[in-house]
Amino acid sequence: MNVILLPHLLAEKSCVEEFLAVLDLEAQAMKNNLFADLGPLTEQKAALLDRLAALDQARESAQVALGFEPGRAGADEAAAAAGEASQEAWTALLELADRAKADSRHIGSMVYGHLDFTQNALDYLQASKQPFYGPDGIRKAAGASGTRLALG
Repeated sequence: MNVILLPHLLAEKSCVEEFLAVLDLEAQAMKNNLFADLGPLTEQKAALLDRLAALDQARESAQVALGFEPGRAGADEAAAAAGEASQEAWTALLELADRAKADSRHIGSMVYGHLDFTQNALDYLQASKQPFYGPDGIRKAAGASGTRLALG
């Protein structure tokens, strides 16, 4: 049984580790305001999630073929029955999955923080019907006329 289940668990574990590495890159890009890097990282994450779903389905099919129920409870039982190596791989996989969930939530909060900041800045700049800045990037003063001293 160990021979059947262990390769599936190790493949899933490896995929989650790759996913965590991409999450780390994404967090660094957010911290360093490298927003142009986020598009390719999002594509990598999506591809890894698709691969992880396929690996999960293959592992669950193997556990069902071994006589265990589908889902988490069946996976727990299958890993325990498959021996120490499979149990260790399953435990490590679950820990990595928890870390990925926490990291994803953290990145989500970073994204929403940036969105809130941007929305607040836009709201401030568009507070009146008159734009605060003109198309030339120069602040428009209401009712002011005369020479712009700061133009140099």
